[in-house]
Amino acid sequence: MIERYATPYKRGTPVLIGSGQPGAFDERAVDCPFVFRHRGKFYMMYVGFDGIGYQTALAVSDDLLHWEHLSVILRRGEGNGWDSRNVAGTWMLRENRMDAPPVLKKWDGKYWLAYHSYPGDGYEEGSACIGLAWTDDERLLEWHRLPDPILTPEEGADWERGGLYKECLVEHDGTFYLFYNAKNQKTGKWLEQIGVASSKDLRTWARYEGNPVLRVTPDAWDSKFVSDPCVLRDGENWVMYFFGYDYKRAQEGVAVSEDLFHWEKLPEPILAVGTGDDIDTIHAHKPSVVTHNGVLYHFYTGCRLYREGDRTKNFGKEFRTICVAASDPIFEEADRDARHSVS
Repeated sequence: MIERYATPYKRGTPVLIGSGQPGAFDERAVDCPFVFRHRGKFYMMYVGFDGIGYQTALAVSDDLLHWEHLSVILRRGEGNGWDSRNVAGTWMLRENRMDAPPVLKKWDGKYWLAYHSYPGDGYEEGSACIGLAWTDDERLLEWHRLPDPILTPEEGADWERGGLYKECLVEHDGTFYLFYNAKNQKTGKWLEQIGVASSKDLRTWARYEGNPVLRVTPDAWDSKFVSDPCVLRDGENWVMYFFGYDYKRAQEGVAVSEDLFHWEKLPEPILAVGTGDDIDTIHAHKPSVVTHNGVLYHFYTGCRLYREGDRTKNFGKEFRTICVAASDPIFEEADRDARHSVS
């Protein structure tokens, strides 16, 4: 089964790197890719970190390999107080079939974006809550945030009381499902696991009583975190890409389900960290998976140690970029064609 979801062919260079420019939203790093198609182009929503907190931006591409920054769309100093400092957009409502183009979907005449926000300055400082924003701007540049969070850690169970993380928003048969990971405590070596809530109107949400739906596996590669769900429809079934972490390295895994609530994890990572000089020797995590021309493109955040000459430096030692892997060996040919077109 794992071969159906595997993306073993990594592109050796990042598709997106932070600017490194002092004062820019992405001075230190880029993170958390979310890829979709809109009005004939590919877009990537992603997070930038500047040493103060997260802000969220869009990049655009014609071919999924070469990306150009477009605009910051969720900015510091905007919002409603609770989400005005440190805001990470991670998902827009889109077509969620694996075999279909990942185009945006409207509901109530609007596009919808899920995000989480931390209350303080710093790297993921404080307990984050989850919010929604909407737009009817076809450029996707002007977003309107709902005034209050839709999920807070204080209203959750013990496993999520420390704060909420990445959102994955899926619509199926008239019901919305919001997958998210959360931590059980604010400090120390916490556990992160994945839960789900459902809604009919995007405003009133009910957590599933059987949460978390994806749990850590003791003494395994995902013994401390199972995080950052990316849920896709695969025929009559569902597949969830996620990352597992053992406090040493983060790697991608896969789980499958028939009903969105009961999941079976495949035992081994589907995308492992690299070796040697690879761009992802520390972490290969935070999946966004789309299909184009019959090929799975698996975008993720890759991390290795900082080296002299790298454009960004995160926390003094880490080079954090956005990378891609694929189900077919397409990158060598694509990069060769690009070099020829330039010459």
